[in-house]
Amino acid sequence: MSRHCFAVAAVLFAGLAAVVSAQDTKFELKLTKNDKQEYVPFYQKMSTNVTQVIVVQGQNLTQKQESTFFFQWTPVKQEGDKLQIKQKVEGLRMSIDISGNPIVYDSTNKDAAGASGNPGLTDFFKNLENAEFTSTIDTKSYKVEKVDGKDAFVAKLGAGNAAMDNLLKKIMTDDALKQMCDPTYGLIPATPKKPNDTWEDKKTLNLGPIGSYEVAYKFKYVGKEKDLDKIEVTTNLIYKAPTDTPDGLLFKIKSGDLKSEGTEPGVVLYNPKEGRIESATIKIKIRGELMVSIGGTDTKVELTQTQETVIGTDSKSFIPAKK
Repeated sequence: MSRHCFAVAAVLFAGLAAVVSAQDTKFELKLTKNDKQEYVPFYQKMSTNVTQVIVVQGQNLTQKQESTFFFQWTPVKQEGDKLQIKQKVEGLRMSIDISGNPIVYDSTNKDAAGASGNPGLTDFFKNLENAEFTSTIDTKSYKVEKVDGKDAFVAKLGAGNAAMDNLLKKIMTDDALKQMCDPTYGLIPATPKKPNDTWEDKKTLNLGPIGSYEVAYKFKYVGKEKDLDKIEVTTNLIYKAPTDTPDGLLFKIKSGDLKSEGTEPGVVLYNPKEGRIESATIKIKIRGELMVSIGGTDTKVELTQTQETVIGTDSKSFIPAKK
């Protein structure tokens, strides 16, 4: 009898152990040090493809944008639950096609075709290179609490262009900067998860005179995919027009009704060994209308936008080596 009880207990223990292990998938941002006990940087590549179809007074205007940012993240110090980490824009590629008129900027190839399409915009992209920010992150919640470097960034981008400087100061809000300077992109949970667990996260992105977006993420931890942890994410977005009247701008968005439409879930692959997001693909489709006032004239703008963002992380830079 005692052996039988022991066998039953062993089976029960094994079952409980399986449940505990299933609940114990922890997601975290791991930091690495070298032999000199110095923090080792990691690198990210974020590529976004956007297609906008704008209808104004019965005429279609199609705009396509492709952007790639190369980031270097270097931990500075960690004290308790507070992590300071420096983000540097190593380089970028931008391609904008407005009704067949291309504008191209590539920090890795300054002679790319289309690079001279818009000198003012090219200078703006050039000023993005080597921009640096230092974020303070709560490692319990993975929330960015503050970002240093905003004033220098805005001053550099708006130098010599009063209208651009004025717009940037209104768009570059603290919330926008915090979301831009989050190495996890808000895509990993702060608590352990087991397969089929779901959770939600809501954010508000305030862009001043451009308006604001309320973004709701619905996550589901699917489980293991080979050596990686797979998370599915569905994004729901609602736009709200600005409530204030901006000064010194050539336009005003008076009202707006933009909402996201259903797309297939995005996928986040987390590398538990390295303690970071291995890759992520997020898709969003937006459709609706805006009422824009330009020079005192109100114009209705119909907008359809599809967007796909792909993120990758590695221990070495994604920028191609110079030949």
